[in-house]
Amino acid sequence: MVLVSKAPAERFLNAVGCINACFVSDETLENLPQPAQIGQTKVGGIDFNKPRMRRVAEAVLALSAAPAGFTSSDLAQQVPLMSNQPESDYGVRRAAYDIKKLRAKGMVRKIGKSRRYEPVPEGLRALTALLLLREKIIRPLLAASGQPEPAGEPANPVPIDHHYESLRAAMRVLFTDIGIAA
Repeated sequence: MVLVSKAPAERFLNAVGCINACFVSDETLENLPQPAQIGQTKVGGIDFNKPRMRRVAEAVLALSAAPAGFTSSDLAQQVPLMSNQPESDYGVRRAAYDIKKLRAKGMVRKIGKSRRYEPVPEGLRALTALLLLREKIIRPLLAASGQPEPAGEPANPVPIDHHYESLRAAMRVLFTDIGIAA
């Protein structure tokens, strides 16, 4: 008979559930770039326009289902894997600082009195939503808005193709109206 601890299984299912139902509130979006405080330490805000913070968020998502949580060393090893950069570019000290920023924003919490961390459900939802919005929606729309006409119609368009085209056309009009596209 195999004995499996209930906590790791619950942590994994919680992580999958939070990632599946991602959400970011207006308040979170507004407060992320603002400096914060964790204990007596002031830390900078979180800017998802910076590649380092995007890689950190991706790494936290990857580590979120770890049975015993993760350490700053685990994060320092995972971030270079997410970016195909040398490990020397991102060390344990930077990882610890980034964890501190995520803790100050309520996205990650310490597990007991250990040096292990886990993302909170709301943090997982927000990280997932922010990454998805930026990488899968905003970035492609901005890239497509520079082209006045699509390269060509898909051979077998599906409903999502029509939605994407409507979004692209609306973004083009919006950018023209606010003066950031010709």
